[in-house]
Amino acid sequence: MTRKQRRLTMIAGAGLVFTAAAVLVLVGLREQIVFFYSPTELAEKQLAPGTRVRLGGLVVDGSVERGADGAVSFAITDTANDVEVAYRGILPDLFREGQGIVAEGMLTDALHLEAESVLAKHDENYMPKEVVDALKAQGVWKNGVGLTQ
Repeated sequence: MTRKQRRLTMIAGAGLVFTAAAVLVLVGLREQIVFFYSPTELAEKQLAPGTRVRLGGLVVDGSVERGADGAVSFAITDTANDVEVAYRGILPDLFREGQGIVAEGMLTDALHLEAESVLAKHDENYMPKEVVDALKAQGVWKNGVGLTQ
């Protein structure tokens, strides 16, 4: 083998190793990637049941129902569409109706989420950027202070 052939063989081998590593990383991360959706985006996309999602919006007034052993159900809205959320566990102290939250879990059908975690804003000025963007797109966000009345 000439020097040029050895160099090309080493470059091709390094390329194959790099490609194999990239494929393994992408396959491994496929299960871990979670996309953020608003209720309207979720309704439009018609994702398959079992899809892992992060859903953000406002807790619908009057929708919170507490059951036995920490079970809670509520609806999240972006004022255009609602998604029903079922959660079992301790909710954040700042969780309340009208509150901006992000719930992460698995879809049981197009508009029902079985949440594994629920996050609430940490002060009166914070809301996740994705939720603010979705509310602005709906025309209900006013000067960074929340819903218009």
